[in-house]
This record gives sequence, C-alpha cells and structure tokens, in this order.
Amino acid sequence: MRAMILAAGRGERMGALTAMQPKPLLTIGDRSLIERHVVRLAASGIDELVINLSYRGSEIRKRLGDGRRFGVSIAYSEEGEPPLETGGGIVQALPLLGAQPFVLVNSDVYTDFDFRVLVEGPRVPTLVLVPNPPHNAGGDFGLDAAGYVTASPPLSTYAGVAVFDPRLFAGLAPGRRPLKPLLDAGIARRELKGLPFSGLWLDVGTPERLEQARALAAGS
Repeated sequence: MRAMILAAGRGERMGALTAMQPKPLLTIGDRSLIERHVVRLAASGIDELVINLSYRGSEIRKRLGDGRRFGVSIAYSEEGEPPLETGGGIVQALPLLGAQPFVLVNSDVYTDFDFRVLVEGPRVPTLVLVPNPPHNAGGDFGLDAAGYVTASPPLSTYAGVAVFDPRLFAGLAPGRRPLKPLLDAGIARRELKGLPFSGLWLDVGTPERLEQARALAAGS
C-alpha cells in the first residue's frame, strides 16, 4: 500500500516561522512534522510514499531524499506555485500513486494515530474523524449507524488522515481543485466510511498550536 503526504502548502498563518522554511519542516521534539509521518508510515508497513511539493519544496526533498534512510522509497509530485490545493494535488499525483487505494496524510497534523489500522483494514475509502477542536467547533462531517460519512449532525472534524481509492478522482482535469467538493460527492454516493479516533491529534496550523504540540511532545 502506498501513502501520500500533503506538503505543498505555504503555511501563511505561521507568519515568520515559514518565511524561511516550509511548514512541514517545522520541528516538534527532535523531528520535523513530515519526518514524524514518514517514520510512522514506515512502521505501519507502508514503504512507498508520494509527497507533493510547492513552496520551498526543494528543502523538503533535500531533507528526506529518496527515503532510504527511513526504509521507504519517496517519489515527489512537483506542483510549482501556486500549489494546486488538496484535490488538485492528488489528481496530479495519481500516476505516482497507482491503481490501488492509498493512505493520505496532511503533513501539518501532529498525532499518534496508528496507520496500521488503515493498512490492515478493508482498504475502503475512509475518513478518520476526531472530536471537534476549539478552532473547528462546528465540525465537518457526520457518521451514520452503518459507519458511512454523512453531512448530518452531530458533526466531527476530518483529521487530515484518510484512505482514498483513485477512482474517486478519475476523469478529473488537472489544475487547482479543493478536496471538499469531491468528498461531498462521495458522501452523496455513500462511498466514504468514517473511522472515529479519540487519541492524540492536533492541527498544527498556527504558532500557538505548534507550541502546544511541542509541549505535548516534551511531556510524553
């Protein structure tokens, strides 16, 4: 099974922290955000990764290289600037991802989620859902009694971790494209399962939440 790490965003809310480096290389403890994901994905048995790049992408490529020191192989999907947004980034990376379901991870989440749950599971399109944090109190998606993602409350927050089937993106033209409309279409067709997760999870989208993640790591 392959995985894609989303690493093309500029991280503008980080202000000066990302003026001289890309957000995925911000450190928590002794590792950058993106290195933490590479290590955890490798530990789950995933040995082929695709990483999309845009803002200061050469620095990410230089840090991770071909992945051998992590026990994986890494292919890079270069987007140029501006980045293609999440949906467009996935569409561009499809030739590197192959025909089978793949794991998707946002590089800017800090979590102890065990990716083996997705690798060893049924490998159907699945969104990992977490309790709503203060910055997303309204939530994103619901979950019905059969485990399918819905638009109906009560709503939870999409964790930025998922399994997707390439067929969800089949026939889409290249270019900038958000992910949300594609998810909404999949939900309408009852194609997306939901997996609740209540463990450690933090969207590291601001300097304050970066410091919160660092404090959590220091205390673990």
